[in-house]
Amino acid sequence: MKIVVLDGITLNPNEELSWAPLKALGEVVIYESTPATQVVERMQGATIALTNKVPFTAATIAALPELKYIGVLATGFNIVDTDAAKEKGIVVTNIPAYSTMSVAQMVFAHLLNITQRVGHYADEVHNGRWDSNAEFCYWNTPLIELAGKRMGIVGFGNTGSATARIAQALGMEVWVQSSKAQSELPEGIRKAADLDELYAVCDVISLHCPLTAQNKEMINATSIAKMKDKAIFLNLGRGGLINEQDLADALRAGKLLAAGVDVLSTEPPRADNPLLKVENCFITPHIAWATYEARVRLMKQAVENLEQWQKGTPINNVAR
Repeated sequence: MKIVVLDGITLNPNEELSWAPLKALGEVVIYESTPATQVVERMQGATIALTNKVPFTAATIAALPELKYIGVLATGFNIVDTDAAKEKGIVVTNIPAYSTMSVAQMVFAHLLNITQRVGHYADEVHNGRWDSNAEFCYWNTPLIELAGKRMGIVGFGNTGSATARIAQALGMEVWVQSSKAQSELPEGIRKAADLDELYAVCDVISLHCPLTAQNKEMINATSIAKMKDKAIFLNLGRGGLINEQDLADALRAGKLLAAGVDVLSTEPPRADNPLLKVENCFITPHIAWATYEARVRLMKQAVENLEQWQKGTPINNVAR
């Protein structure tokens, strides 16, 4: 059985992880990256594809009659036309929940950076601003305590739930917008009546929902206008949830105190992305998922997904 990994560098850029468990399941060919125009060529003779961001459109799937299995090396699987795959009897698997705690950790890396500015002050000390100061302490940004603040979480799946637990541990009051009923939520977590209420009452807004046709650019001038003045905005979900120009305008105008984002609408970003030059927008390059520990779990689950399919008992099949 020939297995082709189309963009192995994403999961394993420094070869920290072993491909050996995967190689035990068949003949494995690993490409660091693959342009969309070369997918069909590289998949010749292969029944199994593993991909992180290389797309499988309906046309690509139709051009690969031997293809039986597509393993997406991520939780999101919108890069695959699952309807076309289902039509052809192709199993498509994803990797759920492997990065839950890593992403939740990054939520608070961003939030604590905004409220405490540790990196900024470390740089200030190295640059001589403290030792030249007349007082025993020095600061030139707002310093904000999170205890007692309201955190609004949009989407209450694995990552939203983990984020809520950390927020509660820091003494924050947690509000959520979720399809779950209030009775299904953990103790101490309040369900907002709707997004408008969440925006109006929360000091921090954090997105943890999937991107759909219905919520594309849900964060825009209209929704931002409903948020509390000087709220903090966080997005570690999907870049397409934000109208980036509207967010940049709100940050520059002072409507929002700051934003922390790990995802953008186009990645890598175009040079003209309006958020890149906004000082109070803190951007990390889509790395919340990428801790070593999370990638170990991802690799292990990818192998288990394929093993179970080979046994005739597929798991995590998203093309049913």
